[in-house]
Amino acid sequence: MPELEPKKRNNLRDVARSAGVSVATVSRVLNTPKQVSPATRDRVQQVMKELRFVPSAAARAINSGRTRMVAALLPTLDNSIYARVVDGLENRLAAFDLSLIVAQTHDDPAVELARARQLVDIGAEGFVVAGITHSAELLEFIDHIQVPIVSISYYAPDHFLPTIGYDNAEAARIAARHLEELGHRTVFVPHGPTVGNDRMRTRRATLDALETPMQFHFCEVPVSVEGGALAVDLMRRDAPDATAMLCFGDVLAMGAISGLHQHGMRVPEDVSVMGMEDLPSSAFLSPALTSVRLQVQEMGERAAEAIARWLEHQERAEPVYLKSELIARASTGPAPR
Repeated sequence: MPELEPKKRNNLRDVARSAGVSVATVSRVLNTPKQVSPATRDRVQQVMKELRFVPSAAARAINSGRTRMVAALLPTLDNSIYARVVDGLENRLAAFDLSLIVAQTHDDPAVELARARQLVDIGAEGFVVAGITHSAELLEFIDHIQVPIVSISYYAPDHFLPTIGYDNAEAARIAARHLEELGHRTVFVPHGPTVGNDRMRTRRATLDALETPMQFHFCEVPVSVEGGALAVDLMRRDAPDATAMLCFGDVLAMGAISGLHQHGMRVPEDVSVMGMEDLPSSAFLSPALTSVRLQVQEMGERAAEAIARWLEHQERAEPVYLKSELIARASTGPAPR
């Protein structure tokens, strides 16, 4: 059976020829339609419709020297925080006629550098990265190509990268203070991987350094509902006297509540459970989850605005601090006697 040849895509010249106008006129209809008379504009647009012409982003980039693409290098999309960040980034960038490309790095510096090179090759004009810990090779590459870059999920006003995010140490202190005031003294702390993740390391180091009567038991598990349920088994084995679980993520806390229920333990009567992020769904758990609210959606929006101003007006981004807030609900209560 003979192979069918792929159908040729109509281009700007095809439209111009069919409409009886110049290529420049078609370009003006696309980019500055008010500069074209209504009759000519209508004729060109009708021909575009008949030819099923779709403007090429690559062609526009050649003509303007701009791709209008911003890249986000994020550890994973299998995480509620970064899913909401992407939502905030994309929604706000669209208002500036900018597009978003996302690449996962899995907190691997070599992968992060490789993805950055690939994204520059296809025209990324600016970058959003997670945290402040990056390889020297990546920072040298970004500096060499001279593109705007902002860091999210971490607030460090004196860092050489503009940071837009929350204070991870403050979030950990807010959570610890809440549990201490409820009388808890032995707290089990499930968290995600710390290698390559300065956010997790900062939260853990903050709890380690607190002057408090509380004792913290840490365990590293996957950031997932399954990871939270696994943490319950580890707590029962390694810290059976724990009266509270402080999870560095609401998804972990959801799994912990489920795991406790499976073992016949009541929340919060037997064990209090606390999260960090405050997902929209956390208020509808049973019991409703106490959490430290991180302004994740706003973080994405503010990062998008900062990158857009930098690209459009050459205004270097400034650090942005987003306050963390305790949202106390039914999953935490006084420590059992």
